[in-house]
Amino acid sequence: MAIIRNKKMRELGDKEMDDRLREMKLELSKERASSEIGTVKNPGRIREIRKTIAKIMTEKSKRKKR
Repeated sequence: MAIIRNKKMRELGDKEMDDRLREMKLELSKERASSEIGTVKNPGRIREIRKTIAKIMTEKSKRKKR
């Protein structure tokens, strides 16, 4: 899954955003498991995924306040 840009994220609906969040959390757990085993292809990927999850959660919080 690619990293989501802020502009693209604002265009997503609530259902799509929940789906993306679920996918990103699953991908994060897979990356963490592979790092524990020692077969990391891209070590910076975990950080990118964590930042994307934070962006999604922030946008959801902003929408809730409106």
